Parts: sequence; structure tokens; C-alpha cells
Amino acid sequence: MSSLQIDAVLSQIRAMQSQIKGVGAPQNDVAKVAGVEGAVQAPTNSFANVLKQGLDSVSQQQARASDLATKFEQGVPGVELSQVMLEMQKASVSFRAVAEVRNRFVNAYQEIMNMPI
Repeated sequence: MSSLQIDAVLSQIRAMQSQIKGVGAPQNDVAKVAGVEGAVQAPTNSFANVLKQGLDSVSQQQARASDLATKFEQGVPGVELSQVMLEMQKASVSFRAVAEVRNRFVNAYQEIMNMPI
């Protein structure tokens, strides 16, 4: 893997980390700004939204890798095997990361359910 490719992957990781760090940041209360008392607003960076964005990102990565592989198979000029392999590996790593997060959530859920009351 070249230095440029490693730098690109590291920048993606840093972007995801900064996105996750934004989850705990205080949010403006939209209801107070609008003058509506007692209104309940869901935070824009809730855990569910961050999780959905992560899943969407993995889905897009897999679609991009599949599209690039199809273009390579069709002989589209400018699409190289190294590009296809790199995108396929990125999609694979992203999917494995999501699967690991899911496994850890399932384990945490099982531990909580098995706790005595």
C-alpha cells in the first residue's frame, strides 16, 4: 500500500473520529430558540443517527467497490486492478468493523439481560 493510500485511509479514520466526538458535544436547544416551551427535539447527533450514518457509509463503500469491479470487468479504460483491489479491501474492512461493533452490542445486551435484579 502506498503512502498516499495510507494517508487517505488515516484521514477517513480521523474524520470518523471527529464525527463521533461531536456526539457528546452540547447541542443548541431548538425549542428555546424558536420560543416553543416544552417541545422535545431529538438531537441531530444522536447515537442512532451516528450508527445509521456509519451503516450508510459502509453500504456506499461496498456499492462503490462493486461498481468499480464491474467497470474493470467490462474493460472500461482508466480502471486498474489495483484500484479495484484497494476499494474491495476498504469495503471489506469497513464491513468487518461494523460486524464487530454489532457483535459487541449483542454481547453487551446479553450481559445486561443476564444481570440479576
